[in-house]
Amino acid sequence: MSANVQRLTPAAPSDAKAAAEVFALPTPAARPGSWSKTLASIAANVVPPLVVIALILVIWQILCASPGATLPAPSQVWADAGELIVSPFFDYGQGDIGLGLRVLTSLQRVAIGFGIAALVGVTVGAVIGQSIWAMRGLDPIFQILRTVPPLAWLPLSLAAFMDSAPSAIFVIFITSVWPVIINTAVGVRNIPQDYRNVARILQLNQVEFFFKIMIPAAAPYIFTGLRIGVGLSWLAIVAAEMLTGGVGIGFFIWDAWNSSRLSDIIVALVYIGVVGFILDRLVAAVGAFVTRGTTAN
Repeated sequence: MSANVQRLTPAAPSDAKAAAEVFALPTPAARPGSWSKTLASIAANVVPPLVVIALILVIWQILCASPGATLPAPSQVWADAGELIVSPFFDYGQGDIGLGLRVLTSLQRVAIGFGIAALVGVTVGAVIGQSIWAMRGLDPIFQILRTVPPLAWLPLSLAAFMDSAPSAIFVIFITSVWPVIINTAVGVRNIPQDYRNVARILQLNQVEFFFKIMIPAAAPYIFTGLRIGVGLSWLAIVAAEMLTGGVGIGFFIWDAWNSSRLSDIIVALVYIGVVGFILDRLVAAVGAFVTRGTTAN
């Protein structure tokens, strides 16, 4: 009995304190501030490209600084076309405008042509994705047409519309619509069967199924096609404007070549690349917001 009583005797206060100390949770470590995280993220994304650009400029300057170089060095580009860089929106009249205004003119055509391509591409792709026979019949035709270069469509569009502006818009549309159609069709074909079963249980009609099931489920594929399409649109408008004329960025490059202004061409190419990058990032940001981050950045 004495042994049993001894086992039931409460522990001494010192023992309880020791047990409490053994099972005490560690204090969480202090987390770095949000500002430091933001600055570190910005530095990680900005510093490497800046370093690479600086190295490219240094190598370019070294290779093209000699008297016999056929291309202008960065210092010569700045001397010849500095106004185009620091004042992109000047307007001296009679078509003498800055590259910023020329880019805006080209973007207006891209917005119209790509907007039509997005609407038509998503609609046609959704219809094709719902029918296996439509997919088998039309997919080979789309695969053939999408390989036609943008400028190959220009003579036909000029003959049909008899005007440079709608011809350029048509070239943008016919160039960028194919990836939207194909990716949308593939996305619709890959909608899980469970989603379709839920639509049948809820007795959704075709319109409700399109907006509530089909578009959200296929959105990652759709925005992948839109990103490809917007890049092709920007390529197409630059190529089309070289031949159709006007005040766009493409015609500026062709006019600068005819006038032997190589520095102006280099600055225009930088504008084109930056604008194309911004367009891609914008579509990617919209896609990430709509699909809650499921699209590839």
